[in-house]
Amino acid sequence: MIQHDIAARLETLFSQRGFAEPSVAELKAASDVSLRTLYRHFPSKESMVIGALQHRHERYMAFLEEGVPEDGAAALSHLYQRLGHWMAFEAPNGCMSVNALAAFPDNLQVREAVDRHKHEILEWLGQRSRREDLATELFLIHEGASSAWLVLGEKAIEAALSTTLTLLGAPHR
Repeated sequence: MIQHDIAARLETLFSQRGFAEPSVAELKAASDVSLRTLYRHFPSKESMVIGALQHRHERYMAFLEEGVPEDGAAALSHLYQRLGHWMAFEAPNGCMSVNALAAFPDNLQVREAVDRHKHEILEWLGQRSRREDLATELFLIHEGASSAWLVLGEKAIEAALSTTLTLLGAPHR
């Protein structure tokens, strides 16, 4: 349980401050544990990043699943409503996974953590839409919306939903 709590606190810090800026002292303070305890659970800064990414991944996937309808197009409409909320309140500095790759471009473990997260989103989109044949296209729309959020805000979500409904041949609401 303590590792989960530390990962949650690290996620918050990295989301707010990025990956390059926080010092070891700041990571310790944010974790609210001794340095020894922090390093026992996460022996390096990279492992702290991976722990934070894994925690965020679990939160994001649970957030998407909350209240999701069974219908394919309705499930994706729900997704974009949830994504807009997530970006506004949980990720105002952009996708934490993309930011982690930018901060640790040569770290294989960080890349693998991000790859797992992104592939699970891709699979979720295919399954929930009931259009696994369009999973890659739906994933690109999702990723485009989360990237464009920083510039376009809610318009990115509206455009992603419209594009998705057009792709699925579903009526626009």
